[in-house]
Amino acid sequence: MITADLFSPLALAHGPAWKNRFMLAPLTNAQDHSDGRLSDDELRWLTYRAEGGFGLVITCAAHVQRQGQAFPCQLGVFSDDHLSGLTRLAAGIKAHGAVSSMQLHHAGLRALRELTGSDPVGPSQDAETGTRALSGAEVEQLTEDFIAAAVRADAAGFDGVELHGAHGYMLGAFLSAETNRRDDAWGGTLENRSRIVRDIIAGVRARCRHDFQLGLRLSPERYGLQMAEMREFAGELLSGGSLDYLDMSLWDVFKKPVDPAFQDRPLLDWFTDLPRNHTRLGAAGKIRTAADARRVLEHGADFVIVGRAAIVHHDYPKKIAADSDFAPLALPVSREHLRRERLSETFIDYMSSWPGFVAEEETKNP
Repeated sequence: MITADLFSPLALAHGPAWKNRFMLAPLTNAQDHSDGRLSDDELRWLTYRAEGGFGLVITCAAHVQRQGQAFPCQLGVFSDDHLSGLTRLAAGIKAHGAVSSMQLHHAGLRALRELTGSDPVGPSQDAETGTRALSGAEVEQLTEDFIAAAVRADAAGFDGVELHGAHGYMLGAFLSAETNRRDDAWGGTLENRSRIVRDIIAGVRARCRHDFQLGLRLSPERYGLQMAEMREFAGELLSGGSLDYLDMSLWDVFKKPVDPAFQDRPLLDWFTDLPRNHTRLGAAGKIRTAADARRVLEHGADFVIVGRAAIVHHDYPKKIAADSDFAPLALPVSREHLRRERLSETFIDYMSSWPGFVAEEETKNP
């Protein structure tokens, strides 16, 4: 029965098996401390999703350099000062039977001056955002800082890390020929533009423990990315054996690609047909109902990545286990419901910036 596949364990090449095929999406929430230290609010939010039955619980994007911050009160992993909180978080997630992971991130040209105190940096200069191009030495330092962040997550007790290579942030900007116009070893061909990602992967493998899990988030469209190139790169990663899983952030898993040359089948299908050796493949993008989750596996993915529905229901996997026709609450939802789901007031305020997510509070008569 297809539904049972959602609840079968998922073995990976390294580290512990996931107890099911549900991964919590890495979700921005702006609820940590301004210096990147873990807050109690963050701890409650994530451990509640572990308690709710997710096989893999991953953190929000945690920046690997101080100048790589994209959001207010973003979780950090660029200093040993963060280790105490991260150790509590890893232990809290694993205490509820979930595999724990940290997403490693650098905002690149999407970094905010008001948070970092400096101009953003990226693979190339960008007049519109005021981005300064990294020197070769700075690219090498950035590579080292991603690897050092993974080593820090390993020391904190996380089962693994995921590199954020999507959505126009630093690693995604290197992959895009539109934002990466370098003429050195990190620019030009796809091989050169992807060099930093491959070097980070190799460094994490060399310096973290053998059973440390390593994933990568990619998006195949937007921000100057070319579908054909991202399919080629995804194929290389899936068959290469260095990654444990590839997280494809597709915005809508079953939409048609933007590129006219690829519109004869759904976006997801352009990746599920790639040979993947022992590397697992998951997808995110408008997965709401139990039927949606099953359909992703029917199209050949190994696991599903759930965002909005996991915000609304901390126990989304358990609800599907109990009801094969489960559908999450219709949006918008009340602030009180989100409080019960252990979102902090700061997180709820952030979600209020998403159109139609949080219901406006009724005005009480005086």
